Amino acid sequence: MDINQIKKLKESLFKPSQSGWMTLEEENKKKMYTYSEGYISFLNEAKTERMCVTYFKNLLIENGFKNIDDCQTLKPNDKVYYINKEKNIYAAIIGQEDNLNIIGAHIDSPRLDLKPNPLYESDELALFKTHYYGGIKKYQWLNIPLSMHGVIVKKDGTKIQIDIGEKEEDPIFTIADLLPHLSNWQENKTLYEAIDPENLNILVGSIPYTKDKINENIKLNIISILNKEYGITERDFVSSEIEFTPAFKSKSLGFDKSLIAGYGQDDRACTYTSMTALLNIENPKKTAICILADKEEIGSMGNTGMSSTSFDYFIEKILKKINSTKTINEIYNDSLVLSADVTGAYNPNFPDIYEKNNESYLGHGLSLIKYTGSASKGGASDANSEYVALIRKIFEENNITYQSSEMGKIGIGGGGTIAYILANRGMNVIDCGISLLSMHSPYEISSKFDIYNAYQGYISFYKTDEILKK
Repeated sequence: MDINQIKKLKESLFKPSQSGWMTLEEENKKKMYTYSEGYISFLNEAKTERMCVTYFKNLLIENGFKNIDDCQTLKPNDKVYYINKEKNIYAAIIGQEDNLNIIGAHIDSPRLDLKPNPLYESDELALFKTHYYGGIKKYQWLNIPLSMHGVIVKKDGTKIQIDIGEKEEDPIFTIADLLPHLSNWQENKTLYEAIDPENLNILVGSIPYTKDKINENIKLNIISILNKEYGITERDFVSSEIEFTPAFKSKSLGFDKSLIAGYGQDDRACTYTSMTALLNIENPKKTAICILADKEEIGSMGNTGMSSTSFDYFIEKILKKINSTKTINEIYNDSLVLSADVTGAYNPNFPDIYEKNNESYLGHGLSLIKYTGSASKGGASDANSEYVALIRKIFEENNITYQSSEMGKIGIGGGGTIAYILANRGMNVIDCGISLLSMHSPYEISSKFDIYNAYQGYISFYKTDEILKK
């Protein structure tokens, strides 16, 4: 056997392992970069779950979707959406039959939330007390520009929108770190111990309200400014949802502009690709559904999290309006689901934590993850082989680049997604998303190749008429 025959044999037997950029045609590269511009714009515009819901509601309406509550009946190719308490959204294109192809992503990201009584004065500075949300490395949130987003609802129901720090003319906020000249004691601690979460206090002002000597003079000035601008008092913070996010702008990264750096790509990378993919579906055989869930970063609890029955409520609305004779459990049992969440990409700066043969790599396409969890697969939804084979078939027949992986060596850490929650309802589910460098940091990194490939992969999944054989 000569060397060319050996190469052909290897090519036929080995799984693909090269970067997707190696086989990318120039025409597709241009499409990829154009699509990524829209994604970057989305990242800069929608930094919280409420902002995501507003963004996608407008996009859905522009593309002919209607509020499901405004529809008495539904027929094939009707397009509907449902918003749950302004913090998660479901969209569907009705199919010719009542089976479901579902892609589920989440729109919440790690951040800093205000405590119920946040504003205080200390040593001639005014600060906000925060409570961090989701898994963060606390030191990464010090000495970076922060922006303020959310709503304050007064007791009469008046809702006040707050967005400060994104516009060029806006002020920003920050958490002041300790200077290196005085931090020897801090540097001798573990990363976990070095920053007390009670000290993640955001600097918001320093000017007294009056030259008279009164207690909490600077705090009075800050609340007076807020009262004048928004008509609120200190008590109104109790009924608010205020989030502080990095004020960095998302941008292309690298000399070749092949990467994207930006806040909130966990999981807005999959959010944007799964929803824009849905917009490109017409006359599906099976009903195509996009889930954008809340609260994934803190366990998917609450009435806007995936553990709530709000999604069941949406499906029941669809079944009633299409006059289906099936029960919701019968529908779920035959449903195909991609849990579209990100995973960690291999980081060459820290090679020792990875098992290189089973990691995701930037530029290698969608990451297909059979199970997540930690150590002994604790808390995982472990997809069965029959379903994994079906997803492989869909992707390979549509020339979708994908890789199969875990996330780090066994016992190093772990993670989870909404997959187990949907699997608990009887659905066929596998994790299928995009890999990121610096996941959960204020500035995450993705590959434009992976972003566009996910978009194409999700289109192929929504369109499939495949049924999992029993």
